[in-house]
Amino acid sequence: MKGIIGKKLGMTSVFDPSGKQTPCTIIEAGPCVVTQVKSKETDGYSALQLSFGDKKEKRATKAEINHFSKSQTTPKRFSKEFRNFSIEKNLGETVTVDIFSEGETVEVVGTTKGKGFQGVVKRHGFSGVGQQSHGQHDRQRAPGSLGNSSDASRVMKGMRMAGRMGNDRVKMKGLKVVKVFAEKNYLLVSGSVPGHNGSIVLIQK
Repeated sequence: MKGIIGKKLGMTSVFDPSGKQTPCTIIEAGPCVVTQVKSKETDGYSALQLSFGDKKEKRATKAEINHFSKSQTTPKRFSKEFRNFSIEKNLGETVTVDIFSEGETVEVVGTTKGKGFQGVVKRHGFSGVGQQSHGQHDRQRAPGSLGNSSDASRVMKGMRMAGRMGNDRVKMKGLKVVKVFAEKNYLLVSGSVPGHNGSIVLIQK
């Protein structure tokens, strides 16, 4: 497996020679520094820890400063392990967007936008009741009956109700690398990617 940490910048679209339009997400992918190398002999599994985004030294703890100094780099904001990395890298080396090529299929992991506390119509797609009539007391968006009073006498687990919506970790599979801009560390990926602009995402093959 190979992967990199990136930041979602926004969306755009590109046209192929036949004129077909493809919506794309722009991701600033790397450069990431290898801040730890794990092996089966010492840790029980093989993995690379990549770190992305500079962090002010006064904002970092002593433990973080000591950890990052082993790879001769400044403190970073985000760190992530990638198991069984297919590319050989040593401590302190850099992983750039060059590890991906146009036409490759990748997976992107991100955190969706938080929507706060929402009702059943928005959260679960309930249609609500029909036309409002006399005596209905504005119940169009209410969830309706929640349980059986004669049998279980309780609300069953898993009942779709109002609650917090969004802010979930989501993996988008089967996204295609449309274009690689190595000089700017930009990656164009087909389709949408979870999260708001500026959020951290993981791109992995």
